[in-house]
Amino acid sequence: MTESIVLGGGCFWCVEAFLSELRGVSEVLSGYAGGTVPDPTYEQVCSGQTGHAEVVRVEFDPKVISLHDLLTVFFTLHDPTTLNRQGNDSGTQYRSVVFYVSNAQKEEAQRVMQEIADRGVWEDPLVTTLEPLGEFYEAESYHQDYYNRQPNQGYCQVIIAPKVAKLRKEFADKLKA
Repeated sequence: MTESIVLGGGCFWCVEAFLSELRGVSEVLSGYAGGTVPDPTYEQVCSGQTGHAEVVRVEFDPKVISLHDLLTVFFTLHDPTTLNRQGNDSGTQYRSVVFYVSNAQKEEAQRVMQEIADRGVWEDPLVTTLEPLGEFYEAESYHQDYYNRQPNQGYCQVIIAPKVAKLRKEFADKLKA
């Protein structure tokens, strides 16, 4: 039985690329959540006017990878300390956010955030918001599996590849075979 959680950590291409490599993760789907416009397009979300964040919906088997471990990877591989920004991407659509579907998920996210802060993974305080999931809208097909389909594209080489490399180094024991 799988569980799902929706996470935003800047550009969804990055988050999809590193979470999809985890053992126990069966699907990572790029999309939009947290806004006010029904069925938004990429262009609308990029305008910053819809309130949506670029997110991924992660389907995982909690018997293979716990929510705790999944969130630990998430909070280690994106910068949860910058408000509405990841690198050069800025705006509310790039905010760090956990959209939970249950109180148990919210509580686990709070626990992991406290652990990340206590371990000093980041120098600055975490600004990630925890929000109940409303509607999740699937992004356009050309956004899905972007890194694997476009590995030589400039953004992929400069921004995504280092995060994937960090994942492979720091979380080798959690990767798919």
